[in-house]
Amino acid sequence: MAFKLTISGASASYGAVRALENVTLNVQQGETVVLLGTNGNGKSTLMKCLMGLVRPTAGTITLEADGVTHDLTKIATEDIVALGVALVPEGRRLFSKLTVEENLMLGAYRKEARPAIARNLAFAYEAFPILAERRTQLAGTMSGGQQQMLAIGRAMMSSPRLLLVDEPSVGLSPLLVSQTITKIGELRQKFGLTVLMAEQNFQQAVRIADRGYIIVHGSIAYEGKSVEDLKTNPLVKQLYLGAVA
Repeated sequence: MAFKLTISGASASYGAVRALENVTLNVQQGETVVLLGTNGNGKSTLMKCLMGLVRPTAGTITLEADGVTHDLTKIATEDIVALGVALVPEGRRLFSKLTVEENLMLGAYRKEARPAIARNLAFAYEAFPILAERRTQLAGTMSGGQQQMLAIGRAMMSSPRLLLVDEPSVGLSPLLVSQTITKIGELRQKFGLTVLMAEQNFQQAVRIADRGYIIVHGSIAYEGKSVEDLKTNPLVKQLYLGAVA
């Protein structure tokens, strides 16, 4: 059955501050789509809108799943998760005083994922062996890279169909950024995920993307039909590749 995310004309504000303006994009089943933008351009706000944490002031956000179209602007966050949507938030947002395994288990809250807890836990430990080694360690005492692995593993515990990844490179060394992006690509392939990733590291993001969008000041400034399309666009060259547009 089809699985498709569609955002049409979405706007959002924090009081008098407009964070998103008329955003339109879509993610088809099985794709990895990257939302490129520097800090403060609305990437995280859009992710929060998709999870029901921020309500758009205009526009629509729909998820087509198994022949049924769901309006994500009108249902609670837990119901969005129940549809198979999982968020890896910016800054990881772990429960620092709980252990690695306790954090992973909290990711299995989704009713549909509960019968697969043992399998998903084994997958998480297979994907990130360091988590298995440190399953009893408090999450707050881990390195930034290890915490990012845990945040991704926690999201995977919900057996998601759509994985939203918000700024996975934040606070990580270049080597860890490369490893993290590579792992997201591997998980997409292994589990048949659909992925929307918000990221400002252009070179790393496009390694696993099928196509992408550039967001500037809360609006979509460019839609790239392919990675090559993105690489050759003057705006990308100006913002990310150091060239003059």
